[in-house]
Amino acid sequence: MGADAKKASSAENHGNPAARSPRGTVGVGRITLDSPDRFFNRELSWLAFNERVLESAESKKHPLLERLRFLAISANNLNEFFMVRVAGLRGQVEAKVDIPSQEGLTPQQQLELVNARAMSLMHNQQKCWRRIVRQLHDENIHILETTDLRPADRRWLRTYFLEKLFSVLSPIAVDPAHPFPFIPNLGFALVVALRKGRRKETLNALVALPHLVERFIRLPGKEHRFVALETVVALHVQKLFPGFRVVEVGQCRVLRDSDIEIEEEAEDLVRLYESALKERRRGSVIRLTINDDMSHDLRQFLVDGLDAAPETVFALKGLLGLADTGELIVSDRPDLVFPPYAARFPERVLDFGGDCFQAIKAKDFVVHHPYESFDVVAQFLRQSADDPNVIAIKQTLYRTSENSPIVAALIDAAEAGKSVTALVEVKARFDEERNIRWARDLERAGVQVVYGFVDLKTHAKISLVVRREGDQFQSYCHFGTGNYHPITARSYTDLSFFSCDPALCRDAAGLFHFTTGTAGPSNLEKLSVSPVNLRETLLELIGDEVRFVTQGQPGTIWVKLNSLVDGEIIDALYKASQAGVNIHLVVRGICCLRPGVPGLSDNITVQSMVGRFLEHARIVCFGRGHALPSENAKVFISSADWMPRNLDRRVEIMVPIENPTVHRQILEQILEHNLKDKAQSWVLQPDGAYRRLSRNPRSFSAYDYFMTNPSLSGRGSARLTPEAGCAPAPPPQGEFGIARPAAE
Repeated sequence: MGADAKKASSAENHGNPAARSPRGTVGVGRITLDSPDRFFNRELSWLAFNERVLESAESKKHPLLERLRFLAISANNLNEFFMVRVAGLRGQVEAKVDIPSQEGLTPQQQLELVNARAMSLMHNQQKCWRRIVRQLHDENIHILETTDLRPADRRWLRTYFLEKLFSVLSPIAVDPAHPFPFIPNLGFALVVALRKGRRKETLNALVALPHLVERFIRLPGKEHRFVALETVVALHVQKLFPGFRVVEVGQCRVLRDSDIEIEEEAEDLVRLYESALKERRRGSVIRLTINDDMSHDLRQFLVDGLDAAPETVFALKGLLGLADTGELIVSDRPDLVFPPYAARFPERVLDFGGDCFQAIKAKDFVVHHPYESFDVVAQFLRQSADDPNVIAIKQTLYRTSENSPIVAALIDAAEAGKSVTALVEVKARFDEERNIRWARDLERAGVQVVYGFVDLKTHAKISLVVRREGDQFQSYCHFGTGNYHPITARSYTDLSFFSCDPALCRDAAGLFHFTTGTAGPSNLEKLSVSPVNLRETLLELIGDEVRFVTQGQPGTIWVKLNSLVDGEIIDALYKASQAGVNIHLVVRGICCLRPGVPGLSDNITVQSMVGRFLEHARIVCFGRGHALPSENAKVFISSADWMPRNLDRRVEIMVPIENPTVHRQILEQILEHNLKDKAQSWVLQPDGAYRRLSRNPRSFSAYDYFMTNPSLSGRGSARLTPEAGCAPAPPPQGEFGIARPAAE
């Protein structure tokens, strides 16, 4: 990966602050707008977020298998962090890019801080794993070591090895005739030291463990008894090297650089990515994890063979590859997982027999996922594909699922002769291959597929449908904070906003023209779009709150984001705080803003929610001279976090919410109850530490509230009144009607 790409990947342009101690904190003294210590380090802030995920794995208020799930998520998160962020820092170091970060730290200094913090996190993950294993044992779920196996177990595993594993494994002895084999990204292998007869010389070998074989093998019987794949192979490794004596068996797991550098003048973006994805598998080693009792000679054999830098080697006591432990979440122990939750289908649509167009014409509405079903989004597009009056569909696709109902609807619409345009973003990290595959399927069906920009990711989530109604063309649009992905929509908190507001529809059409024709959208009526005007709009709105305060009126800002990194936006918030604006931020992950510093950010609080669902919605609210919540506030939903990449290097949207019911729902029902949450919330301290708000199981939980309280705009006829937006329409006589559930 080139130095420039690594710099962009890690420095995040305007605002990638770092700190001066291993925990990314400093003593909070006199910190001003000129002080580099006004920011937290982006990388260490992310590690702090993953520590909160791990703390959720330790929480006794979560069912045991859900705690195991949190542990697996924490491990998988850390893998991706190394493959992308640490890879970026290492790329800068290797390219001798010593441009200091905003706080004066070189890439090498940041890398040292990150490695120390990550090593501590990995050790804590192993401690958590050992505790969970003991608790699983108490629940009759057993993860067995070799010494735990009964004679009958050994006989069964021997048969399993010979019948299922022996032919799949490829033992490779490394000698002058057999060079060191390539271990791919996320590759897992046993490393073996061998001797033949009485010879003193040692022969080293590798046994790569197949990725498509289950990591944990369940022994027969009614009990839940599992043996790790590496334990089974190590138990029978002698059979792979007949004539040799096994001296030592170790384990290693390899992570490689998985960021992708693209050429700005690429003639064919898809072909470039297909090639780059193959190169990703061969990236340089970013982390080599080994068992902590591996001998020096065997360790050096791995380091030399993989050409791994010494600082990339992490020796751990315990189970390597904790991300795989999610396989142990058995389906027949419902007592050890969260009680099932069935998402509600919006009453607003059911009132019209399932006809999405009529429901949208009656009034704008928002769907709150996962508490309300993503099926309504799929039904909107399914109905658009089937309706003979629909003449055009335009759709962005950033991430979606296998067997996606969204893709299926677009294909059917194209085959029915409709004009269908799909903007498929091939730069969606780790989903590039899937997106390229979907794009090929769409093209074969006659969909006009475009791939966005070489230098910009299209991250906006928009659907636009044009329908012939009498002698008029009526447009309908959907704006989302999350992806068109029905699987993640079951666990990500997101918002889906439906409207037929003419101005919003015109703006949506203009945005599609921008992404397909590259001419920048002009004369936007309501949408704010990055990289065109979203940054400027946010700065102006923050500045307006300062002016209200200077005029003696309240100044209030409420924001919900995944990440807050951008230095210019953070400084604007600091200035607003100094002027007396009250600012409450709910930031799930990275937050580089330092709250609660006297004279700088006294009026800013930062809260992070980590729990059963992944917080993903972006909501922005400004009081406009009134204390929040207020019906006079400006309320927006957005696809963008406040990071340089989102504001400068991505196509993103921010959508104003003007319908009174939807406005009230987002501000008073959703965001206000997020701010009230204590059950799964932490508060960021001025020194960088996160303080858990409450460990009391009776504390207020926003999740419980949303699961038990239907939304305002989705409640249907109970609240159906003509409001701002499109005029009400009579119920359809509908070919698109669906059966109303017996109980809702």
